[in-house]
Amino acid sequence: VRIGTAKNWKGISSNANHTVGIKADGTLWSWGLNDNGQIGDGTNVNKCIPLQIGADNDWKTISSSSYTLAIKNNGTLWAWGYNSSGQLGDGTTTNKNTPVQIGTATTWQSVVAAGGHVIAKRSNGTLWTWGRNTDGQLGNGNTTNVNTPTQIGTATNWQNISAGYGHSLATKTNGTLWVWGRNTEGQLGNGNTTNLTTPTQIGTATDWQSISAGDHVTMAKKTEGELWVTGDNGDGQFGNDTFNDSNVLLSVLC
Repeated sequence: VRIGTAKNWKGISSNANHTVGIKADGTLWSWGLNDNGQIGDGTNVNKCIPLQIGADNDWKTISSSSYTLAIKNNGTLWAWGYNSSGQLGDGTTTNKNTPVQIGTATTWQSVVAAGGHVIAKRSNGTLWTWGRNTDGQLGNGNTTNVNTPTQIGTATNWQNISAGYGHSLATKTNGTLWVWGRNTEGQLGNGNTTNLTTPTQIGTATDWQSISAGDHVTMAKKTEGELWVTGDNGDGQFGNDTFNDSNVLLSVLC
């Protein structure tokens, strides 16, 4: 069903219960469930049509879960919504129903909101995480929640990032693939089902191009276009004509 008549939608992010969008003019719009303030309009009332959030017209990128994260054109990071595990990154575990700036940094480049944790990258290629850490999904070597952005390691060549319910993925500029966090379904693709609390390289390939993490599944594409999958396949999410799980990356040939 087409939503409204606007023809200038630029970016969109949706989860089970609410949706956030950015238009070409840089305005921010949101609708859906709002019990935790995730729409960002200052209320906790659900909205069934797109509602503009504030008057700013410099929003650049967005990512949503039961909370929302956004980056503005000036590189600042903003968050609102559910905050039980510190996933907003504002140093508290209190929900927010309007966008709140996180820190003062102006170098945020990309951000991903997962089930209860966040993974982000700055323009200098550094990797940052915060929020729920029960399965080591923050990659900081432990399983303690963190409520402010925390740098992971010292590497400055991180490129693409993605996150699932309890695991995280990233590629580096040299084309290598790295994983960490929850591994109960083999979603890390390292040949077992043991959780990892620090970023760990998978294999030796240097031609990984893009990545995407689902709740308990990982998908990655190489530069020649070949798709690889690992983790939970109980509903056929691998697309390989089976329902068999895997704890190693499998090539999906079409």
